Amino acid sequence: MTQRTILPFGDSILRKKARPVTAFDEKLFKLLDDLADTLYAKEGRAGLASPQIGILRRVAVIDDGSGLIELINPEIVVMDGEQFGTEACLSFPGYLGNVKRAQAVQIRFNNRLGEAVEMKAEGFLARCIQHEIDHLDGILFIDHMKEPYLIHEKTKHRVSLMEAQRLTRA
Repeated sequence: MTQRTILPFGDSILRKKARPVTAFDEKLFKLLDDLADTLYAKEGRAGLASPQIGILRRVAVIDDGSGLIELINPEIVVMDGEQFGTEACLSFPGYLGNVKRAQAVQIRFNNRLGEAVEMKAEGFLARCIQHEIDHLDGILFIDHMKEPYLIHEKTKHRVSLMEAQRLTRA
């Protein structure tokens, strides 16, 4: 198991669509383990998708505080309601943005053994699921923001997206 480097905002891989997983094998298990190790090394964070570590496969891990969820080839089948709140992203370290998401989702995905799973989620977990599935489609949380700026986590100052990109690459 290995902690991987997270790609920063501005890296072109973050804008590419990930390919479906077809082999449920040791290589996939290592990817899932590496994603979990990398996520947990960034304490307090809720999810990580494989494109964020440079691997264009439809794989993500989420832990909203109730345990690790591994999503392979996830798709949202139902969205309901609306929530508006602050999101962070490991590819935008230190920055927050206000984003509108569905309040509840129903998803379909495979587990690490390739078995089909359906799951319903609401609130914060639904927000995390939508955020990570977006990563698999080359969509970033900034694409859902109405304001053209991020908020610095510590200073609470507004920072333009261009300035945030420059600072996250520094």
